[in-house]
Amino acid sequence: MQFDTRAVLTALGALGGFGLLFGAGLAVASRKFAVETDPKYDEIMAVLPGANCGGCGYPGCAGYATAVAKGERVDKCPVGGRNLLQDLGRIMGVSTDAAAERLVATPYCDGGCAEAPTRFEYEGIQDCYAVAALGGGDKACQFACLGYGTCVKLCPFGAITMDDNRIPAVDPAKCTACNKCVVGCPKTIFSLRPAPKRVHIRCRSHDKGAEVRKKCKVGCIACGICVKICPFNAISMDNNLAVIDYEKCRNCGLCVEKCPTKTIHGDLDGRPKAYIDPGCIGCTICKKVCPVGAITGELKQEHKVDHEKCVSCSLCAEKCPKKVINMR
Repeated sequence: MQFDTRAVLTALGALGGFGLLFGAGLAVASRKFAVETDPKYDEIMAVLPGANCGGCGYPGCAGYATAVAKGERVDKCPVGGRNLLQDLGRIMGVSTDAAAERLVATPYCDGGCAEAPTRFEYEGIQDCYAVAALGGGDKACQFACLGYGTCVKLCPFGAITMDDNRIPAVDPAKCTACNKCVVGCPKTIFSLRPAPKRVHIRCRSHDKGAEVRKKCKVGCIACGICVKICPFNAISMDNNLAVIDYEKCRNCGLCVEKCPTKTIHGDLDGRPKAYIDPGCIGCTICKKVCPVGAITGELKQEHKVDHEKCVSCSLCAEKCPKKVINMR
């Protein structure tokens, strides 16, 4: 059969012509029917971190950029930090002075292998959901951390590790409060707390005290000592479990010292202490408000602070009429 070169070239030319025609048509259509984007959206997308973690509550950075361009709050991205907050505030023309405190994910369970016994020996996929599917998990306490590290896998920033006792530990420097561990934990032991707050009740159990003692050495037994000793009424009982109101908590750590089961933890090192500078008139107000008796002095005489007793609550600094007490 003879090869018809002219026919092939004609066909190729026709196809090329149709391609150019259709391409031109698509170009015209794209311009004619294009949906214009908000210029602010483009600016916002340019400064967002692109992590697409969902911590803002929207499906990725594009979803949050659309919401911010329409007037959503600019302080919902947990990844970008203060610099991003300022950039978004500048783009949207809003003040960022009253932005919310930085949040950090915190595990509220400390019942690891050494403290919380198991009901059966599990051999299978090392995943908390897989274990939880077996009657709620292998731990005797139904509220306890299962310890199989699903939260480690969920964290996109490498902020969570499992310690030797199979309890998750969060690195505050890496945590972005993206909320993935909070949502993804089958036992809901994670919550987001304000980063400056240092005192935490590491238990989720709502069992009665006698039952808790059987299942965990470090569980809350609802004794109420922490409620009674807190000078700021920051702790209350909720269905057999002590809970902290972080808005009221002053990081004084009195509950940490008195908790009989060591359920309450506190990173209390490096806290600022009260110092009385020159100018004290001896009004005794600071002495009266100090919840631990750390301030001494007579009326109309300069007062002193015992830094061994000071719990850094800052009540004295707030109440001093001469403002000569400083925390440092």
